Amino acid sequence: MRPAELDLTRQTVWLDSETDFAGWRDAARRLALNEIGPEDVSWQVAAGSDRPPNDLPDVPQGAQLAVPREFIGRAETAFCHSDPGRFAFLYRMLWRLRSEPKLLAIASDVDTRRLETMENAVRRDSHKMHAFVRFRKIGDGDDERYVAWFEPDHFIVERNANFFVRRFTGMRWTILTPHASADWDGERLAIGPGAAKGDAPDQDDTEALWRTYFENIFNPARLKVKAMQKEMPKKYWRNLPEASLIPDLIAGADEAAIAMIAKMPTTPAPHHAKVQERHWPKGQSTEVTGDEDASTISGLREAAKGCRRCPLWRDATQTVFGEGPDNARVIFVGEQPGDQEDIAGKPFVGPAGKVFDAILNEADVDREKVYVTNAVKHFKFEPRGKRRIHSKPNAGEVQACRWWIDREFALVKPALAVALGATAALSLLGKAIPVTKMRGQVIEREDGLRVFITIHPSFILRIHEPADKEAERERFLRDMREVKRLMVA
Repeated sequence: MRPAELDLTRQTVWLDSETDFAGWRDAARRLALNEIGPEDVSWQVAAGSDRPPNDLPDVPQGAQLAVPREFIGRAETAFCHSDPGRFAFLYRMLWRLRSEPKLLAIASDVDTRRLETMENAVRRDSHKMHAFVRFRKIGDGDDERYVAWFEPDHFIVERNANFFVRRFTGMRWTILTPHASADWDGERLAIGPGAAKGDAPDQDDTEALWRTYFENIFNPARLKVKAMQKEMPKKYWRNLPEASLIPDLIAGADEAAIAMIAKMPTTPAPHHAKVQERHWPKGQSTEVTGDEDASTISGLREAAKGCRRCPLWRDATQTVFGEGPDNARVIFVGEQPGDQEDIAGKPFVGPAGKVFDAILNEADVDREKVYVTNAVKHFKFEPRGKRRIHSKPNAGEVQACRWWIDREFALVKPALAVALGATAALSLLGKAIPVTKMRGQVIEREDGLRVFITIHPSFILRIHEPADKEAERERFLRDMREVKRLMVA
């Protein structure tokens, strides 16, 4: 029942700021529980003393508003979008979710697509802010602080201020934008009004050092101009000290690439040769080998030590074969060994392996009872000084290693395979598939083997934003819980 003393035919809601999500959430709850539809609400923004008081109806006694928890987090992200109609749009979404609880899962719905588009735009803008904020020093001694100017497309300063607090905790800084400013004095974070570009300082002495650093890390052999401009649009160039170098670096990329390739190391780091000497069988031939008569996993593992089925064996320390019981109900297949796996000779013992183990444990999947292997058994890398940088195996290398994968599966005879990433899916299914779109699906091969599709745990490690990293970890945990269910099904 609507309170008789209130005129609810048209309701105006005043928010404190463009990012007053708490105010919007409270008002939306009151309005929805009093059955005030989206067409009867007007949303306005006015700061401080300019804001008229809201005359919102009370929540009816005992009334509860039930919407998917997922919507709250997604709405908070989309709320930072610069679309002036976002307040009304999000209230319309909330209104619909009361009677359409599965709305967010309907990818073809116009409102659902719009919400996703707004979220993605805010996340992209946040990523650009993390990447392209450049601080300039002002003052010395006790007066030293750092100031940056940035021009975001959306209202993202408050959302991202803590990222800079974590990254630059030890210095005093201010980020100025047209929408808002963020100030950190070493102890307290304050969000203030927007500013003008003239309020930011001119370049300082450190920018010459930064340009020298940028010029030296620029890799001409990997230059893709269109991709670079997509990731670093020209609108940001005017605020980046390194931008003045980019035209000349692009113009001289071909010549620089030739010179760089000529200087590349031709052998791995010294420790690699010592480890390889301990592990490679003495007097091994360079012929393609394989023991088709191996009747156990241990026998197959021993045969794989002399694998020459593709050129990757030449630079790798050793073959990294699968591990686990030879009667496991599930086989997890990754991409290839990493640097630490190559040295240890065991799969999934590096950083991604630690993430993998932790999430398996949370999902109540006992790693001792599953078989873990890789689509490719040798570490493929690019030498950079003393470091060996992971390089994705190509389709030919994956196909060559299918010989070993097929025999592992023939001996273990699992009921389920889990493809961790695109390379593993290619190995198991014989074709490339879009992992992000097919994630969580089970594909049955012609031989009856069920293949569960998900990401590789290393993907989680590559996410920089803590909130996004945690969300992706939670999704992977859900995948592993589904694997647990399929294991006992």
